[in-house]
Amino acid sequence: MYRSIFLSAALVAFLTGCGNGPETVRAAVKPVSTRKTAPPVTLKDADGKPLNLADYKGKVVLLNFWATWCGPCKIEIPWFIDFEKTYRDRGFAVVGVSMDDDGWAVVKPHMAKTGINYRMVIGDEQTAVKYGGVDSLPSTFLIDREGRIAAVHIGLVSKGDYVKDIEQLLGAAK
Repeated sequence: MYRSIFLSAALVAFLTGCGNGPETVRAAVKPVSTRKTAPPVTLKDADGKPLNLADYKGKVVLLNFWATWCGPCKIEIPWFIDFEKTYRDRGFAVVGVSMDDDGWAVVKPHMAKTGINYRMVIGDEQTAVKYGGVDSLPSTFLIDREGRIAAVHIGLVSKGDYVKDIEQLLGAAK
């Protein structure tokens, strides 16, 4: 009996998100007037080059907090690889923020294995706090061309929801 309860709880955690935060939350794209500026992020990427989120102004950015041990995160990665290929030429970029405690030692092999084609950084507590604590993984922030948070997705949401939001933000006036 305890085994089935444990397995059920593990399945719910896998399907919704990893962490102590709320279950899956899909927020619609906010009206421009209510969007707040995305907090600054400057971290080193896999090549040791600084990634400054402010450098992406003018692009729509999908900023994804994730970890190699997070099941729902692993489901989303192929979508994000596809989004990077599909929308890059329209002014879109994916930025991954790994929250793995073991850093590049686990992230670089995972990137190679999955074929991640977008920029990756290792997050820290300070960056997580700037984005509201990031209590659950995955936590994904869609940032508009002006550097404002347009939508937030906590936990696993559908690929279709992402496509809808990305298309909406890319179609907005520059």
